[in-house]
Amino acid sequence: MRILKSLAVTVTAVTVAASAWAADYKPEYTVSTVLPAPFPWGIAAEKWVELVKERTQGRINLKIYSNSQLVQGDQTKEFTALRQGIIDMALGSTINWSPQVKELNLFSLPFLMPDTKALDALTRGAVADSIFAAIRDKGAEPIGWAENGFRQVTNSKHEIRTPADLKGLKIRVVGSPLYNDIFSALGANPTQMSWADAKPALTTKAVDGQENPITVFKIAKIETVGQLFMTRWDYVADPLIFAVNPRVWKEFSAADQKILVDAAAEAGKVGIAASREGDDVAAKEATASGVKITTLTEAERKAFVDATRGVYADWSKKIGEDLVKLAEQAVAKR
Repeated sequence: MRILKSLAVTVTAVTVAASAWAADYKPEYTVSTVLPAPFPWGIAAEKWVELVKERTQGRINLKIYSNSQLVQGDQTKEFTALRQGIIDMALGSTINWSPQVKELNLFSLPFLMPDTKALDALTRGAVADSIFAAIRDKGAEPIGWAENGFRQVTNSKHEIRTPADLKGLKIRVVGSPLYNDIFSALGANPTQMSWADAKPALTTKAVDGQENPITVFKIAKIETVGQLFMTRWDYVADPLIFAVNPRVWKEFSAADQKILVDAAAEAGKVGIAASREGDDVAAKEATASGVKITTLTEAERKAFVDATRGVYADWSKKIGEDLVKLAEQAVAKR
């Protein structure tokens, strides 16, 4: 009986301690994303939410707010809102966060990464460590990677095989000065706008084209607004980063921090697989929908590389030449 009573006291103490511990946590934590499921972005975010809830027995509840609704649709403000604590957590784009964290422009250097192995080389090891350190320095706690995919260019006018084919085309680009510089160097007229404004602009022909991963193109049905020419050139990629507001992060126990990190790693793999495996499927579906897809030869791709070398050199200085060299070495060793 003494043993049973002692056990009962212990169980009660553990229960009370666990309740008090959980009581320190918010009932719900906001998670900002740009795209919901079935986009790979949303798939990764939903998996993270599911795993965290499951592994904490409901003590930590995350709720996704997609379409950048926590920042009124302006995804370039997401990192600032995360840093300030307006947003608790986010699965954010390296492109969208690059205005606040200059090192994230690394992934948008034109033609730095020729394939997924090169991208993997940058999201692991020394380069990834440097990127995460830069994000921490700017006021957020990065804990994992996912992926939006390599970006392709589409338009409603004609096939693009050479830089000359882009001349004069009005192309919607994301809110990063680097993208303005890339498309200006190629002779296009880049127009920055949020994703929320992009499809209406394509519908009204305010812009001639856009650039996005193929999965985004197909799931968003961009072909239905006249985007019937696509060039697969893999000129940049868009890794995604799981991150937490530092104040929120410090509220979690070490054990729960590990759960969040491990869940992000697993969810990231799910999202990356959805992005990479979905590209070829989406390309076939796009072709069946009447989209002409052009795949560049090595010589054709080199013409675009050569045309953007000046942009690459200028932005390498802005990003940090040591980091760019480290990235180039990692790509070469892949």
